[in-house]
Amino acid sequence: MALTPQWVKNLKPSGPQGSELLEQERAKSNVSVEKLSKFLFTQSVLDRKHRILEVLQSEKVFDKSQNYFAGRVDRFETALARAKKLRKLVVKHGWSQEDLRTANDLISEPGPYGLHESMFLITLRDQGTPEQHEKFLKPAENYEIIGCYAQTELGHGSNVRGLETTATWNEDDKTFTLHSPHLTASKWWIGSLGRTANYAVVMAQLWIKGKSYGPHPFVVHIRDMKTHEPLENIHVGDIGPKFGYNTMDNGFLLFNNVKIPHISMLARFSSVDIKTGKYLRPASPSLIYGTLTWVRSTIVLQAGGVLARGVTIATRYCAVRRQFQDRDSKEQGGENQVINYTTVQIRLLTLLATTFALHFTGRGMMQLYEENQKKMSQDAGKVGDASRGAGPEETHSGSDLLADLHATSCGLKSLASSTAVDGLEVCRRACGGHGYSSFSGIGPWYADYLPTATWEGDNYMLTQQVARYLLKSA
Repeated sequence: MALTPQWVKNLKPSGPQGSELLEQERAKSNVSVEKLSKFLFTQSVLDRKHRILEVLQSEKVFDKSQNYFAGRVDRFETALARAKKLRKLVVKHGWSQEDLRTANDLISEPGPYGLHESMFLITLRDQGTPEQHEKFLKPAENYEIIGCYAQTELGHGSNVRGLETTATWNEDDKTFTLHSPHLTASKWWIGSLGRTANYAVVMAQLWIKGKSYGPHPFVVHIRDMKTHEPLENIHVGDIGPKFGYNTMDNGFLLFNNVKIPHISMLARFSSVDIKTGKYLRPASPSLIYGTLTWVRSTIVLQAGGVLARGVTIATRYCAVRRQFQDRDSKEQGGENQVINYTTVQIRLLTLLATTFALHFTGRGMMQLYEENQKKMSQDAGKVGDASRGAGPEETHSGSDLLADLHATSCGLKSLASSTAVDGLEVCRRACGGHGYSSFSGIGPWYADYLPTATWEGDNYMLTQQVARYLLKSA
C-alpha cells in the first residue's frame, strides 16, 4: 500500500467536524448518561468493566487495530493468543467468572476457548455426578483439559432426537462403544473442536441390548494430551472458511467403534447400572437437554447488547453524516444531518427502544433459568423406584418449571436473536455505503452474530415448539 502523502494528511472534512456535531446532539438531551448506566447495569458492574478494561488495554495482544486486515488463519492464531493471555490474567489477578465474562465481552470476538468456558463446563456441572465432577469438571476448570460440546451433526441440527452417532452399552467389559455409522453422523459446526479441544461432550443415541433410549451426553477424550494428535479411530478437524465467526475453530468429529468407560456417561439425571446394565431414566427427558436451555437463555440475555452496539454506531454516524440541503428553509446552514430525516429516525429510534426491551427481557429470562436451577439442586438427590428403571422422581420440583422454562427460552431465543440480527442489518444500511466497510464495525459484528438465528435451534422451528406447548397447555 502506498504511503499517504502529507498534503492528504493535512486535509479535513468540509463543514462542521463530526465531533462538534456529536457534542451538539448530546447537548440537546437532558438524560444523565451516568444515571442511565447505573440503572441498566448497576455501579458494581460498571466498576468491574472499567477495572477489567484498564488491564486489557495495557496488553498489546488485545489491540484491535489490525483485526480487519488479517486473514482467517491469522485471526484464529491471534484469538488463541488472546485466549491464552486472558487465562493468565485470570490467574494473575484472581478474576471471578463474572470478571472473565466481562473481559470476553470487552474483547468482543468469539474465542477458541469459548465453548470450553460455556457449554462444556456448564454441561459437566449440571449433568455430572460428584464422581464425574472430580474426574472431569475440576481438570476442566483448571484448563488441564479443554473441551467442547458436540451435538450438531452433518445430517441433523434442530432435530436432536434424530442424531445418528451411537453409544452402545457393552455388558461384557462395562464400556460404551461410540460409532459414526454414516457420513451424516459426522459431528459438524462444533465450536473449539477444529483445533483446540482435546475433550468433548458428545451427544449420542444410547443403545442397550438392541433398544434405543435416545440421545445422552458422554465425555470423550479425543486428542492426545502430549501430541494433540487424534486418538485411535477418531477423525477430527476444522470445517474450513465461514461467512463469519472466523476466530472460532468450528470442527467435525467421527468415531469408528471407539470404546469409552462407564464413567463417561454423564449420570446426574439418567444412567446405566454398571452391574445389571439396566437403564435408569430421568424424571423428564428434557433434563438431558438442560445445556441447550442455558445457552438459549444466555442468547436472550445478550441480544440487547448486541443490537445496542449496532444502533450506537448507526445513530452516531447519522448524526455526523450530512446529505441534501432543505431548499424551503430560509436558513443557510448547509446540508441536513441524516439523523434529522424521518425515514432514518423511524428505523433507528425504534431499534433504540427495542434494545432496552431486550435488555430487561434478558434479565427476566436468566432469572427464570436460575430459579429452575435452584429447585433442581434442592431435590437432585431424590431417586425413584429403581425396580421400574426410574431416575429422579417425577415430582422433582425442577421438573415443574422445566416445561415453562423450555418454552420461554425457545420463544424468546427466536424473538430476541431474530430481532437483533434483523436490526443490525437495518443499522448497516442506515450507514449508507460506508456501512458496507468493515471499518464501520457493523458488518463483521453482524457476520459473527448471524449464526445465532440458527444454532441452538433454528428460529422458525423454535416458534413451532412454542406453539405446540401453548396448544398442549390450553
